[in-house]
Amino acid sequence: MNPLGILLISGGHERAHYALVMATAAAALGRPVTLFATNAGIRLLLADRPLEADPREAEITAQGVAGIRALLEAAQELGVGLSICDSGRMTEGLGGAALLEGVVVSGAVGFLGETHGAQMLSI
Repeated sequence: MNPLGILLISGGHERAHYALVMATAAAALGRPVTLFATNAGIRLLLADRPLEADPREAEITAQGVAGIRALLEAAQELGVGLSICDSGRMTEGLGGAALLEGVVVSGAVGFLGETHGAQMLSI
């Protein structure tokens, strides 16, 4: 199957949530997936995820839709590669912030090398 690379450049709940929706859907179909977060998007992959406290999260889960926590767990179980941009982390002042287990610190060159020939989504 054709691999999928997802570039998350925003820290907003809607974009982070949908990046995970797309990542888990593609992985469930058997596609290799790498989700690469940069700048404010890195907040999705912090060990202390402020996006889970977003009011939109409560609205989504109240409707029976999988929220950030459930989607992150599914992504990890499905083998989605999770990585962040080291430069983006420094730009956001998150250099010392703890990351989720398994998140790789990389850069644009690493992401592009890992996803060479893949379909790309920027969210």
